[in-house]
Amino acid sequence: MVLVQGGDTAQLALIFERHHVALFRYLLQMTRNRALSEDLVQEVFFRVLKYAKSYDPDCPFARWLYGMAHNAYRDCRHKTRGEQASATVPEVRSTEPISEELFGRKQDVLFLEEALQRLPEDRREVLVLSRYHGLRYEEVAAILNCEVGAVKVRAYRALKELRETFHQLRGDKIYEL
Repeated sequence: MVLVQGGDTAQLALIFERHHVALFRYLLQMTRNRALSEDLVQEVFFRVLKYAKSYDPDCPFARWLYGMAHNAYRDCRHKTRGEQASATVPEVRSTEPISEELFGRKQDVLFLEEALQRLPEDRREVLVLSRYHGLRYEEVAAILNCEVGAVKVRAYRALKELRETFHQLRGDKIYEL
């Protein structure tokens, strides 16, 4: 990124190759719309080039990059506030027989994905960034422009709500102690 800052825009291709898949996954988990997520990834890399001078080499690159993605997503959401996000991620079906255990695991993954989508956006984003993309709470706080304590509280509440929703979707009986 330092080379891109210095004017070597050809290095942007290397940055794209290293990070576009992870950014796409993050944006897909937030939007549930493949086409929109692809467009947002392009927007993020346009912004990387446009705002290259704002990158601080002393800060983790992932924090800066996910911050760009977070802002692109928020801007897009504000533009399309009245519109409904179309085309949720389709369920992949296979005609090959699968074992009952594998079927159960695939079903649990679908329940987990649905439970994640039912979380409030701020809590879902904290889990996506910290659990799916491995960012530390300090990095998530910097991306979301809030305190680390707020991120920890959101993560705790999100995990609790995710667990409850997952078990509801599965039809499990939950016993409180």
